[in-house]
Amino acid sequence: MRRVYFDNNATTPVAPEVFEAMRPYFVEQYGNASSIHWFGQQARAAVETAREQVACLVNARTNEIAFTSGGTESDNAAIFGVVEAARSETKHVVATAIEHHAVLHTCQALEKRGVRVTYVRVGSSGVVDPADIERAIRPETALITVMHANNEIGTLQPLEEIGRIARDHDVAFHSDAVQSVGKIPVDVEKFGLDLLSLSAHKLNGPKGAGALYIRKGTILKPLMYGGHHERDRRPGTENVAGIVGLGKAAELARAHRADDAGRVAALRDRLEAGMLEGVPLSSVAGDRARRLPTTTNISFDYIEGEGFVIAMDLRGIACSTGAACSSGSVEPSHVLTAVGRTPAQARSSIRFSLGRFSTQEEVDYALAIIPAVAEQLRSVSPHYKRREVGVRS
Repeated sequence: MRRVYFDNNATTPVAPEVFEAMRPYFVEQYGNASSIHWFGQQARAAVETAREQVACLVNARTNEIAFTSGGTESDNAAIFGVVEAARSETKHVVATAIEHHAVLHTCQALEKRGVRVTYVRVGSSGVVDPADIERAIRPETALITVMHANNEIGTLQPLEEIGRIARDHDVAFHSDAVQSVGKIPVDVEKFGLDLLSLSAHKLNGPKGAGALYIRKGTILKPLMYGGHHERDRRPGTENVAGIVGLGKAAELARAHRADDAGRVAALRDRLEAGMLEGVPLSSVAGDRARRLPTTTNISFDYIEGEGFVIAMDLRGIACSTGAACSSGSVEPSHVLTAVGRTPAQARSSIRFSLGRFSTQEEVDYALAIIPAVAEQLRSVSPHYKRREVGVRS
């Protein structure tokens, strides 16, 4: 069976160049990067090269990059770290209602510790109004955390404007940029960020490697304690192979990002237009202009999303109902309900996320299958049958 992968927001395939860069650090260059002998110094040099590659991708200084196990750890380290280090007894955080669960659940954990959190709502566009962020700030606000690109609908947030607001109010500013880094330009200086989270496996690197940008002078209380690794910001022996892979993926993204973005956006638009034309009663969630080039999220009315994903998988095509970390949840997506989708629409929504290795042939193959799958699923839907009867009468 032919296999087509349209779930790149969940994870991306490792680029061949990344795999080849990592290979020696599994077998030949196996030293501990903290050891002072030759083996250790070879590993240390590789880690520092990767640090420079990641820093260049987001316009940071090399000593502002700390390596982690991925985006979730980076989000936790940033949010807990800033809030726990804040001096005021009463603490407050500003977030948006459509953050990834790595941020939302961290904020909820802080609430159990007595920290107050304001979740700023977004409109149907899926884009937050910076003025609403500013109105949410209090004298005790320790942190603003706003994701750059939404993982479910792809919408982009106005980080530059929010960054100016954060500076004006002297509040630390963090962004979960896991979905945007490597796909579109990300500049920590332009955005006025104090902290930024990224993950290797979202930009054709390996799973289990990520980074946290920490602006010089930003005070964080560490999540863990142990050795003095990563300038006392993240203890534990470095995952050298994973870090090397992240560095190489960052280098490739920087070199090919512009060309990839234009090509992938054209494929996404072709897929999206074909689905809207081929499947009646379908619609796109969120702003269709201000979003990632990789992502479309479409509601097919009267179709259960889980059934659609399974039916597509049986035909060799991978897509999703939303965030991979929320698979199995019986609740409708918090992102889709936040942008005005009804629970029924949210449950009928499918995310297609393309990537560097997606092709026009794959898009056309999917478009030849999707209308028939939708028609088949609607034919067994009692709600759709009742609608048809109502239309005919």
